[in-house]
Amino acid sequence: MIDEALVRQISEEHGEPEWMLRLRLNALHLYERMEEPKWLRGVDGLNLEDLVLYNGPKLHATSWDDLPEDVRRIYERLSLPEYEKEYLAGLATSLDSETVYSNVLDSLREKGVILEPMDVAVREHSDLVRKYFSRIFPMAEHRYAAQHYALWSGGVFVYVPPGVKLNLPIEAFFYISTELEGQFEHSLIVADRASEVHFIEGCSAPLFRNFSFHNGAVEIYAHENAYVKFTTVQNWSKNVINFNNKRAIAERGAFIEWVEGSIGAKTSIVYPSVVLRGEGAKTTMNVFSIAHGPYVKDGGAKIFHVAPNTRSTVVSKGISSDGGVNIYRGLIRILRGAKNAVSHVSCDSLLLDDRSEASTYPHAQVDEPTAVFTHEATTFRFSEDQLFYLQSRGLNEDEAKGLAVLGFIQDILRDLPLEYASVLREVLNADFSKGVG
Repeated sequence: MIDEALVRQISEEHGEPEWMLRLRLNALHLYERMEEPKWLRGVDGLNLEDLVLYNGPKLHATSWDDLPEDVRRIYERLSLPEYEKEYLAGLATSLDSETVYSNVLDSLREKGVILEPMDVAVREHSDLVRKYFSRIFPMAEHRYAAQHYALWSGGVFVYVPPGVKLNLPIEAFFYISTELEGQFEHSLIVADRASEVHFIEGCSAPLFRNFSFHNGAVEIYAHENAYVKFTTVQNWSKNVINFNNKRAIAERGAFIEWVEGSIGAKTSIVYPSVVLRGEGAKTTMNVFSIAHGPYVKDGGAKIFHVAPNTRSTVVSKGISSDGGVNIYRGLIRILRGAKNAVSHVSCDSLLLDDRSEASTYPHAQVDEPTAVFTHEATTFRFSEDQLFYLQSRGLNEDEAKGLAVLGFIQDILRDLPLEYASVLREVLNADFSKGVG
């Protein structure tokens, strides 16, 4: 049950400062007053009273050997220990409600890079966290944002000092291990002046008989001339309802590159957004989603041009198969005073059968007369002739569809780290060749 007693329990067990408890309680009161978003689709049967909303604190380790054997086996099956050694500057993993492992290279720690579980950062870097926490994605955005801020637990805090450039990415991996569970992790990435960081977010869960609910948040702050690349590959199982709150702020000359991939989940509702607040700030957002089976992918992107000479590009790729529903909702807002702002949106949809759906709901509000906004949208249907051609080359129907999907998102795959792109290809091939959702 979501009530003040639960909120106080979470705050007390994390040893939080008074300001965080007040923030949680304000979010709870807001959640209780707000109505369900009327635009939601695909959350039928979501009863939060059935869920375990907080599992309590777990052991936090900085060495894989310090984790309990059952927890370690989960991540060894995902090859995370080997992946960390080979390709990452830092890694944090969350299991259910808490971060259980985090580590960053000593060379980066010496330069002042901070990678900590969010609850640790709130205690040990309280003033720094307070400066940004909930200031980027406000709790009043909608009812599930307020719910998140009341119940958040787990997630990571990353701070990159001025001028520090990370050559290797940092990753956070989130795993739901049990059914009828809610996960509410919060990640906050701060890139100080002229710094560079690539943050990778991975998500997974086994197949459950009953649903689980994910309501996470990501906040990114890119200071002057900073560069942040944020990559998500979400592969929840098909009975996870995924609701994510993501926003970034880019100051003068900053560049935010966003890749958002949604493969799994019964329903996925994610709209990453960027506020271009400083002159010359820019962003590119590559969003792809696959609704394979009777599932709903409701996503898109939001860009707010506030300052002059800002640039944004949004590329969305949606694939629908076996009765899947893909929805793109986009918002481009160019405020008066954002002189010479330029924005381009491209939405492509691929339908693999007659039972699937694809919808595009773009919205643009351009208040600045010197700004330029362009939008294009296309829908492709995988035809019988194309299927026949591929089958005549020795592929069965599922293999042919899988090949069409990979070709459709090939330009986005090039923006993923090589190891992630390889895994994604394997997941898609297995998904379509087995004919399962």
